[in-house]
Amino acid sequence: MCGITGILAFNELGRFHMINLHKATERLSHRGPNAYGNFSEGMAGLGHRRLSIIDLSAEANQPMRDASGRYVIVYNGEIYNFQTIKKDLIGRGVEFNTQCDTEVLLYAWIEWGHECLDLLNGFFAFAIYDTQTGEMFLARDRYGIKPLFFYLDEDKFLFGSEIKSILAFGIEKSLNLSAMLMYFQLQYIPAPMSIFNNIQSLMPGHYMQLKGSQLSMRRYYKIDYDLKMVNPTGSSYEEQIQHVKTLLEASVEKRLVADVPLGTFLSGGIDSSVITGIASRYKSDLHCFSIGFKDQGFFDETDYARMVAKHFKVGHTVFYLEDEELKEAAMQIGRHFDQPFADSSAIPVYLLSQYTSRHLKVALSGDGADELFSGYNKHAALLRASQAGMTDRWIAHLAWLWNLLPASRNGYVSNRIRQVQRYARGLKLDLPERYWLWASILNMKESMALLSPNTLQSLDRSLYDDTKAMYLSGLSNAADLNEVLLSDMRLVLPNDMLYKVDQMSMLHALEVRVPFLDHELVNFMFRLPSESKIDNILKKKILQDAYRHFLPEKLYRRSKKGFEVPLLSWIQGPMKSTIRQDLLHDDFIKEQGVFNPKAIQKIQKRVFSSNPGDSAATVWALMVFQWWWKHYYTNV
Repeated sequence: MCGITGILAFNELGRFHMINLHKATERLSHRGPNAYGNFSEGMAGLGHRRLSIIDLSAEANQPMRDASGRYVIVYNGEIYNFQTIKKDLIGRGVEFNTQCDTEVLLYAWIEWGHECLDLLNGFFAFAIYDTQTGEMFLARDRYGIKPLFFYLDEDKFLFGSEIKSILAFGIEKSLNLSAMLMYFQLQYIPAPMSIFNNIQSLMPGHYMQLKGSQLSMRRYYKIDYDLKMVNPTGSSYEEQIQHVKTLLEASVEKRLVADVPLGTFLSGGIDSSVITGIASRYKSDLHCFSIGFKDQGFFDETDYARMVAKHFKVGHTVFYLEDEELKEAAMQIGRHFDQPFADSSAIPVYLLSQYTSRHLKVALSGDGADELFSGYNKHAALLRASQAGMTDRWIAHLAWLWNLLPASRNGYVSNRIRQVQRYARGLKLDLPERYWLWASILNMKESMALLSPNTLQSLDRSLYDDTKAMYLSGLSNAADLNEVLLSDMRLVLPNDMLYKVDQMSMLHALEVRVPFLDHELVNFMFRLPSESKIDNILKKKILQDAYRHFLPEKLYRRSKKGFEVPLLSWIQGPMKSTIRQDLLHDDFIKEQGVFNPKAIQKIQKRVFSSNPGDSAATVWALMVFQWWWKHYYTNV
């Protein structure tokens, strides 16, 4: 686990930017505090910051060259089956000087080229430079667990684990208005877009090659799904359960290999509890970590986490967070993200990573289970909407009534009202637009209303429309719920969930591994019928049934809450002055020229009222954007 960056110049003007290689590498120092390295030769430069996990010796540092000196690699990730690949390469005459997976990856690429990607079980982003031909090869893992951004103009190609390393080369910053519009809908920016017009994100499961200034991009992996091939062997539900358990338990075991202390994140939900329980079978000294909210009982789930830790007899540490600490963390991460990111669960992930990193270097998490097994409330809503009866028609017809009721995320009843409001709106749409609505905080009209006339005049919606169409391309009114899950695996998982975990954990030099995203398990899950994953009673059906007698019974009597934070109470309380007197102050909004002042005043009035609805999420998105804007455009 590391940070990587680099440059490939096409002419002397591009080569001049290589003087910034050291600065670009240093911008990633938080990702790799254990070692620093740069390679610079001819028209190419590679930079690396190392977080040592396997083979802690200096010989495993990067950039790393092969024995001939021709090829150079920088790499971020872990390859869990590297010992198997290494054995094959030794049989082909390759001699190794280290015990690390970096050297195995380098020689696997030399031996098999891009086809080596099919052999890798793990997560990664890497670049390999051929000093003889001047060509460069880059790749990103199947599901986008590790990020990889790039920039291309007529003079040079730049890349980095984070956008800040690319900006360190001194390129111009140009705001991507389509990305901004999508951000206010989704609360994050999906690949291949970034907040800057000239910087893109390499899509998961893709690789790219540069020959001179000619860039080619190819997809090497997509989830093995075909509705006609669902459950081709006709296996029983009990047989499906046994195979899920076999694959998941093998995945957890593979991810316990490390030369440094390792533990788990434990929220007290089904996903992290399953991972913790399985890991405890293989690791007798396992320790797990949780966070709780001292001042916000509705959001605190530590009682469940304690129950699970006691059940599996594992060490357990709980970090309790106070409102003031959460506020300070929110401001810090608002300035850390290279582009606006408003999923507020990043705050507890940031603090959990910060505290956990003081005890260990590797943590296993339950990320990916909701997208894979059908765990979100929207999945249950989509299933119900597909079977809509008289009750649902009345819910849609009475949408005006639900909108009059007080709604928010801060209490059980008000949150249920909020959910009914969203459900009623979605029932009136076809499936692709319904999915997009329920994946969003705002619709298109609401997002555009936030922007000033000048901003709207400069907006070219073609990139927005093309990106949205790409992510909705697998959906139709006749779509199976598996195709909804596939959309989540492409949209929500890499761009929201995995990006959040990578950014927050690596800010504290902590590696997070995700057993649910072993590609063998993922491919198997998309060969199962959707009925095995969700029905009218149970979400994540097969996962819950597989471990029903393994987990504490009380876990099955709790509702899903997610990694939520008391956003509304912060906004209405300790953050109120920051909002009104600074970030959304009328003078600043007018001077900035990005937003419509009347719309900003209106959303503030709503959030500070007795019926805030979902406005807290929008205000939070505005706050995050303003923190980001000040950092990148005013240096505040």
